[in-house]
Amino acid sequence: MPSDPTTATIADLVGPVASGEVSPVALVESALRVIDAHDDSLKAFIEVYRDDALNAAQAAAKEIESGRHRGPLHGIPLAVKDNIYLQGRRTTMGSRIHADFVPDVDAGVVDRLNQAAAVVMGKTNMHEYALGGTTDNPHWGTCRNPWDVTKTPGGSSGGSAVAVATGMALAALGSDTSGSIRIPAAICGIVGFKPTYGRVSRFGVFPEAWTLDHVGPMTRTVRDAALVLDTISGHDPRDPGSLDAGPTGFADSLRDSCEGMVIGVEEDFWFSDIDDAIAGSVRDALRALEQLGARVTTVSVPRLRHTEYALTVIDTAETSTVHHANLRDRPQDYGDDVRLLLEFGELPSAVEYLEAQQIRRALRRDLRETFEDVDVLVGPTLGSRTHTVGEEFALVNDEPVVAIDSMIRLVGPASLLGLPCLSLPCGLVDGLPVGMQVIGPALGEQKVLDVANTLEHTRPLGDARPTAHLG
Repeated sequence: MPSDPTTATIADLVGPVASGEVSPVALVESALRVIDAHDDSLKAFIEVYRDDALNAAQAAAKEIESGRHRGPLHGIPLAVKDNIYLQGRRTTMGSRIHADFVPDVDAGVVDRLNQAAAVVMGKTNMHEYALGGTTDNPHWGTCRNPWDVTKTPGGSSGGSAVAVATGMALAALGSDTSGSIRIPAAICGIVGFKPTYGRVSRFGVFPEAWTLDHVGPMTRTVRDAALVLDTISGHDPRDPGSLDAGPTGFADSLRDSCEGMVIGVEEDFWFSDIDDAIAGSVRDALRALEQLGARVTTVSVPRLRHTEYALTVIDTAETSTVHHANLRDRPQDYGDDVRLLLEFGELPSAVEYLEAQQIRRALRRDLRETFEDVDVLVGPTLGSRTHTVGEEFALVNDEPVVAIDSMIRLVGPASLLGLPCLSLPCGLVDGLPVGMQVIGPALGEQKVLDVANTLEHTRPLGDARPTAHLG
């Protein structure tokens, strides 16, 4: 086992766990030591299942010893965002209203983790009801960034990102409606993957906006993301949006070369109004990919400028529909920022909602045509510097911008169109990670993973690790 829990990967541990060289019990105990030492200050978890995790690890170890190794997640400690149902376990959605909600069924993704004999360490902190780009949670504590504890970890899956970045878990599940996996992944220096809409079941996941919601892996490496995605993906008849796309084998097919691939860059959208240092880091990554065999070309998709409007209308209108009764009857039980967002979501008219859907259809056609000429699109995940906890503004070239708008803008197209999109670290600016996103066509996860894996092999972060919380 690596002496530093933040360097351990699922891929590296599969063989040692299967052979009995590394025990799942040791992995869980290592994760618990990090949780015990640092979660009081970082607030990555809402609830930790200490005894159950140890018992599950012991059961996994015995099963492996008996000659039955179920696969790469067998005995691996994972964390689950607290809007994903675990049967008989409190699932709060990061809220006061659901503070005592206990589902009587496991989510579809939890069924698959159980089949793989993964060990669920606990439920991670999140922005209330997943409705925000930070994890400043007024009910369960403010989650903090382990690279700089004065900074946000992003959101809404901030607790999952922090758990993975610090070694509290080897991987985590997050949900992503308007960037909630990729935003905290970029800020915390890990990999966050939003798959194609419908690739992963959303059954048993509390809805934010039903035509936008996704569940996906948050991991330390691209290969680990592929391993987790292979485990949780597949058709689920209980989810009306689930695709019958068959099993996946992304990890087995993963390439570490971009030879022959074409990478598209939409300059007017992804490189306008962003911080120069962030842009420079992403351009360095693009040059590295060119040196590894890719051809980089510019593309033009003018309608992308309408993404933020369409995404905002659809997301807020659908979300407010989900919360309409509670907003009417229990408005005081929401955090101030979430209540304001839900009130805003009551404002769009039916005409505006349908106009937004028309923009969505037109953009889907535009991107389908773009992907006839390129394999993937690449750009910054976020355009602004990581902002301080509690502040509403972030910096772009030393000028303040509204943090939440800046966070959502660049991740919006993949959210709106349900396209596979992965964020991975591509460098550091002022000692904090910079994220680059790779977007593929629908069901094009393999291309996304291959490009990301190729870049990851260049080690963009070097030996840098999140250590601010250790002081």
